[in-house]
Amino acid sequence: MNIILSGYGKMGREVEKILLERFHTVAAKINNSGDLASVSSPDSLCIDFTTPDAFRANYKIIADNFSAAVIGTTGWNDIENDVKAYFKSKNKGLVYASNFSIGVNICFETAELISKLTSADGNYEPYIIELHHNQKKDAPSGTAKTFASILEKDYNRKFDIASVRAGNIKGIHTVGFESDYDKIVLHHEAYSRHGFAFGAVIAAEWLSETPCISQFRDLLKLKLKGD
Repeated sequence: MNIILSGYGKMGREVEKILLERFHTVAAKINNSGDLASVSSPDSLCIDFTTPDAFRANYKIIADNFSAAVIGTTGWNDIENDVKAYFKSKNKGLVYASNFSIGVNICFETAELISKLTSADGNYEPYIIELHHNQKKDAPSGTAKTFASILEKDYNRKFDIASVRAGNIKGIHTVGFESDYDKIVLHHEAYSRHGFAFGAVIAAEWLSETPCISQFRDLLKLKLKGD
């Protein structure tokens, strides 16, 4: 694959390492998101890890100028339908996620099952806690918001999320289900950015084989389970 990296910070550099290890070509590295408009490479797939404002400004440029896109940027849920519709109008593939860790996406699936069963039981009270490094700009995390959206479908109410920002924590998410007689805990801890970057590269490889507009979670199920 030929790849355009939109966003060349810590995540962009980690993605680049994995791309090169897997014998892909990094055709361009865009550090300043405003420079993306100057790059046109119809045969290249774009991997974007920028900021919500940058992605809002650039998603049409990405769809216009590249073959497909993997979007790891979060914070644009309110325009999700517009983004998907624009990529569809351009007949371009799109895979996006609040978190590209394969383990986290397996946890999303597990949380969905637990949420359905505990809400039906009626005796459990869910909670969500997330911890990240002190340089992370958004709180709560996009991953925690995804967990919340899963619970809200079954419990029919909003959930508060407890967020901690300290040190160099790569990412810890805990979803608990507390009752008077027991507790169920779903816990995921990232050891490094490698897992996020690896998932994004895998998503790009799958997208090149299976053109689609999809959340990574759904594409992961398709590839791993054949659903």
